[in-house]
Amino acid sequence: MSKVVPTYHQRVAQEKRALIVAAATALFLELGYDRTSLARIAESSGVSRATLFKQFPSKAALFDAIVTESWSTADEEDPPPAGNVVGGLGVLGRRYAQLLGRAQMTDLFRIVIAELPRFPELAHAQFSRGKMPYFESVRSYLLAEHEAGTVRVEDVDLAATQFLGMISNYVFWPTLLVPGWEVSAERVAQVVDEAVRTVAARYAVTG
Repeated sequence: MSKVVPTYHQRVAQEKRALIVAAATALFLELGYDRTSLARIAESSGVSRATLFKQFPSKAALFDAIVTESWSTADEEDPPPAGNVVGGLGVLGRRYAQLLGRAQMTDLFRIVIAELPRFPELAHAQFSRGKMPYFESVRSYLLAEHEAGTVRVEDVDLAATQFLGMISNYVFWPTLLVPGWEVSAERVAQVVDEAVRTVAARYAVTG
């Protein structure tokens, strides 16, 4: 019985947290970051102010949570092993495309762009807590492949940027900028496969 109660409370807390994050994202988009108060977020999410302030003592903390959850993946602690650069990059590329395809990812970037002149710290949070950790996972993977002798990469930062850029330039940026732009799942898979082949052709050790 002692194990059931914490599990229940944890589930309730997680549900309320999800409601808060969703309400905050919608209000930041509608009203702007500056004009959205924590009290209004509590009202919109249907939780008490005490509950909201317990989880998020400031709007900055709440925005950090939006960034973290937007970039989170279920298998982020399970990087592909070195030894098969095509297979490994395929895993990372598909994971990246799935992240960029989330509706909350587009919302997040729109909030950051709209508020950048007044709140540059939002862009810093998005970059340091979201983009950079994922970039680092690709960089670390390429470095592991280099050390394993399957690829020869003199500049892993550049190689990781090239790989992710080939995917985001087709999958994400048009969706952010052009209303109604859609990319089919088949096309996304093709884009990822071509990015993998391009990087492998450039860096893989053969013979």
